[in-house]
Amino acid sequence: MSSTVLYMSMSLDGFIAGPNASIDNPLGDGGQRLHEWIFPVSPEHHHRAAAQQLRAGVNRQIYDEIMATGAVIAGRGTFEGAGGWGGDHHDGVPVYILSRNPAPDWAANWPAVHYVSDLDAAFRAASHAAGDKNVLVHGAGVIAQRALTAGLLDELEIQLVPVLFGEGRRLFEQLGIEHHELERTRVLEGDGGVTHLHYRVRH
Repeated sequence: MSSTVLYMSMSLDGFIAGPNASIDNPLGDGGQRLHEWIFPVSPEHHHRAAAQQLRAGVNRQIYDEIMATGAVIAGRGTFEGAGGWGGDHHDGVPVYILSRNPAPDWAANWPAVHYVSDLDAAFRAASHAAGDKNVLVHGAGVIAQRALTAGLLDELEIQLVPVLFGEGRRLFEQLGIEHHELERTRVLEGDGGVTHLHYRVRH
Protein backbone atom coordinates (compact mmCIF):
# COMPACT_ATOMS: atom_id res chain seq x y z
CA MET A 1 0.00 0.00 0.00
CA SER A 2 1.28 3.47 -0.89
CA SER A 3 2.42 5.80 1.91
CA THR A 4 3.35 9.45 2.03
CA VAL A 5 6.86 9.62 3.46
CA LEU A 6 8.83 12.66 4.57
CA TYR A 7 12.56 12.28 3.95
CA MET A 8 14.55 14.96 5.75
CA SER A 9 18.14 15.46 6.87
CA MET A 10 18.32 17.17 10.27
CA SER A 11 20.95 18.32 12.74
CA LEU A 12 20.99 16.88 16.23
CA ASP A 13 19.39 20.09 17.53
CA GLY A 14 16.53 19.91 15.04
CA PHE A 15 17.59 22.20 12.19
CA ILE A 16 17.05 21.35 8.52
CA ALA A 17 18.70 24.50 7.14
CA GLY A 18 21.28 26.92 8.38
CA PRO A 19 20.65 30.62 9.06
CA ASN A 20 19.80 33.03 6.23
CA ALA A 21 17.91 30.42 4.19
CA SER A 22 16.17 31.83 1.10
CA ILE A 23 15.28 30.92 -2.48
CA ASP A 24 18.80 31.89 -3.48
CA ASN A 25 20.34 30.14 -0.47
CA PRO A 26 17.91 27.24 0.13
CA LEU A 27 20.04 25.29 2.60
CA GLY A 28 21.06 28.40 4.54
CA ASP A 29 24.61 29.18 5.60
CA GLY A 30 26.46 25.91 6.15
CA GLY A 31 23.36 23.84 5.46
CA GLN A 32 25.11 21.59 2.96
CA ARG A 33 26.64 19.80 5.96
CA LEU A 34 23.29 18.05 6.46
CA HIS A 35 23.46 16.46 3.01
CA GLU A 36 27.05 15.29 2.89
CA TRP A 37 25.87 11.72 3.45
CA ILE A 38 24.34 11.83 -0.03
CA PHE A 39 26.19 14.76 -1.68
CA PRO A 40 29.77 14.23 -0.48
CA VAL A 41 31.28 16.60 -3.05
CA SER A 42 28.92 19.32 -4.20
CA PRO A 43 25.19 20.18 -3.95
CA GLU A 44 25.28 21.02 -7.66
CA HIS A 45 25.64 17.34 -8.50
CA HIS A 46 22.44 15.79 -9.82
CA HIS A 47 20.96 12.93 -7.79
CA ARG A 48 22.29 10.35 -10.23
CA ALA A 49 25.79 11.80 -10.05
CA ALA A 50 25.61 11.67 -6.28
CA ALA A 51 24.58 8.03 -6.43
CA GLN A 52 27.84 7.19 -8.12
CA GLN A 53 29.70 8.60 -5.12
CA LEU A 54 27.77 6.58 -2.55
CA ARG A 55 29.36 3.35 -1.45
CA ALA A 56 27.19 0.30 -1.01
CA GLY A 57 25.70 0.32 2.46
CA VAL A 58 23.00 1.97 4.52
CA ASN A 59 23.32 5.43 2.98
CA ARG A 60 22.92 3.90 -0.48
CA GLN A 61 19.92 1.91 0.76
CA ILE A 62 18.17 5.08 1.89
CA TYR A 63 19.05 6.86 -1.35
CA ASP A 64 17.59 3.97 -3.34
CA GLU A 65 14.38 4.12 -1.30
CA ILE A 66 14.05 7.83 -2.09
CA MET A 67 14.58 7.18 -5.78
CA ALA A 68 11.99 4.36 -5.79
CA THR A 69 9.10 6.68 -4.91
CA GLY A 70 6.37 7.18 -7.50
CA ALA A 71 5.64 10.89 -7.02
CA VAL A 72 7.03 13.93 -5.24
CA ILE A 73 5.36 16.66 -3.21
CA ALA A 74 7.40 19.73 -2.33
CA GLY A 75 7.01 23.34 -1.35
CA ARG A 76 7.77 26.17 -3.73
CA GLY A 77 10.87 27.27 -1.82
CA THR A 78 12.42 23.79 -1.97
CA PHE A 79 11.58 23.32 -5.64
CA GLU A 80 12.60 26.72 -6.92
CA GLY A 81 15.65 26.87 -4.67
CA ALA A 82 16.85 23.65 -6.32
CA GLY A 83 16.24 25.02 -9.81
CA GLY A 84 13.28 22.69 -10.17
CA TRP A 85 15.69 19.73 -10.45
CA GLY A 86 15.74 20.47 -14.15
CA GLY A 87 12.12 19.39 -14.40
CA ASP A 88 12.80 15.81 -13.31
CA HIS A 89 13.42 14.81 -9.71
CA HIS A 90 13.88 11.16 -10.70
CA ASP A 91 12.72 8.90 -13.52
CA GLY A 92 10.13 11.40 -14.75
CA VAL A 93 7.75 10.84 -11.83
CA PRO A 94 5.11 13.55 -11.31
CA VAL A 95 6.18 16.44 -9.09
CA TYR A 96 3.50 18.43 -7.24
CA ILE A 97 4.50 21.84 -5.94
CA LEU A 98 2.35 23.44 -3.27
CA SER A 99 2.11 27.14 -4.02
CA ARG A 100 -0.43 29.95 -4.07
CA ASN A 101 1.25 31.22 -7.24
CA PRO A 102 1.38 29.67 -10.73
CA ALA A 103 4.55 28.04 -11.99
CA PRO A 104 7.23 30.52 -13.06
CA ASP A 105 7.89 30.79 -16.77
CA TRP A 106 11.06 28.71 -16.57
CA ALA A 107 9.12 25.75 -15.12
CA ALA A 108 5.76 26.21 -16.83
CA ASN A 109 6.42 23.80 -19.70
CA TRP A 110 7.90 20.91 -17.75
CA PRO A 111 5.39 18.05 -18.20
CA ALA A 112 6.14 16.33 -14.90
CA VAL A 113 5.73 19.48 -12.77
CA HIS A 114 2.32 20.52 -11.44
CA TYR A 115 1.75 23.60 -9.28
CA VAL A 116 -1.16 23.01 -6.88
CA SER A 117 -2.60 25.53 -4.42
CA ASP A 118 -4.51 23.08 -2.19
CA LEU A 119 -2.68 20.74 0.18
CA ASP A 120 -5.33 17.99 0.14
CA ALA A 121 -5.53 18.10 -3.65
CA ALA A 122 -1.74 17.83 -3.95
CA PHE A 123 -1.62 14.76 -1.73
CA ARG A 124 -4.56 13.10 -3.49
CA ALA A 125 -3.06 13.69 -6.91
CA ALA A 126 0.40 12.49 -5.85
CA SER A 127 -0.95 9.35 -4.19
CA HIS A 128 -3.00 8.52 -7.27
CA ALA A 129 -0.05 9.13 -9.58
CA ALA A 130 2.30 7.02 -7.43
CA GLY A 131 0.09 3.94 -7.63
CA ASP A 132 1.52 1.26 -5.35
CA LYS A 133 4.74 3.22 -4.79
CA ASN A 134 5.31 5.68 -1.96
CA VAL A 135 5.07 9.45 -2.28
CA LEU A 136 8.20 11.42 -1.40
CA VAL A 137 7.36 14.49 0.69
CA HIS A 138 10.23 16.88 0.16
CA GLY A 139 10.30 20.31 1.73
CA ALA A 140 11.88 22.69 4.15
CA GLY A 141 9.46 22.17 7.00
CA VAL A 142 6.23 24.09 6.35
CA ILE A 143 4.69 21.52 4.03
CA ALA A 144 5.66 18.70 6.40
CA GLN A 145 4.11 20.49 9.36
CA ARG A 146 0.90 21.23 7.49
CA ALA A 147 0.64 17.65 6.20
CA LEU A 148 1.26 16.19 9.64
CA THR A 149 -1.34 18.44 11.26
CA ALA A 150 -3.85 17.60 8.51
CA GLY A 151 -3.34 13.85 8.93
CA LEU A 152 -1.87 13.48 5.42
CA LEU A 153 1.62 12.33 6.38
CA ASP A 154 2.06 8.58 6.98
CA GLU A 155 5.76 8.13 7.72
CA LEU A 156 8.93 10.07 8.54
CA GLU A 157 12.46 9.10 7.54
CA ILE A 158 14.84 11.39 9.42
CA GLN A 159 18.54 11.40 8.57
CA LEU A 160 20.01 12.57 11.87
CA VAL A 161 23.39 14.18 11.23
CA PRO A 162 25.92 14.49 14.09
CA VAL A 163 26.22 18.27 14.09
CA LEU A 164 24.76 21.12 16.13
CA PHE A 165 23.69 24.21 14.17
CA GLY A 166 22.52 26.44 17.00
CA GLU A 167 20.28 28.45 14.69
CA GLY A 168 18.57 28.21 11.33
CA ARG A 169 15.27 26.64 10.28
CA ARG A 170 13.81 23.87 12.43
CA LEU A 171 11.83 20.99 11.00
CA PHE A 172 8.93 21.13 13.45
CA GLU A 173 8.53 24.48 15.17
CA GLN A 174 4.98 25.53 14.31
CA LEU A 175 2.95 22.43 15.17
CA GLY A 176 1.13 23.99 18.09
CA ILE A 177 0.56 22.21 21.39
CA GLU A 178 -1.20 19.08 20.12
CA HIS A 179 0.85 15.88 20.45
CA HIS A 180 1.50 13.75 17.38
CA GLU A 181 2.37 10.20 18.39
CA LEU A 182 4.93 8.29 16.33
CA GLU A 183 5.89 4.63 16.20
CA ARG A 184 9.57 3.99 15.57
CA THR A 185 9.89 1.24 12.97
CA ARG A 186 13.60 1.28 12.05
CA VAL A 187 16.98 2.61 13.10
CA LEU A 188 19.95 2.27 10.74
CA GLU A 189 23.53 3.50 11.17
CA GLY A 190 25.04 4.99 8.03
CA ASP A 191 28.51 6.13 7.06
CA GLY A 192 29.69 9.51 8.28
CA GLY A 193 27.91 9.14 11.61
CA VAL A 194 24.42 9.71 10.16
CA THR A 195 21.59 7.77 11.80
CA HIS A 196 18.52 6.97 9.72
CA LEU A 197 15.37 6.99 11.86
CA HIS A 198 12.06 5.76 10.46
CA TYR A 199 8.73 6.46 12.14
CA ARG A 200 5.10 5.69 11.36
CA VAL A 201 2.62 8.42 12.25
CA ARG A 202 -0.16 7.19 14.53
CA HIS A 203 -3.31 8.74 13.09
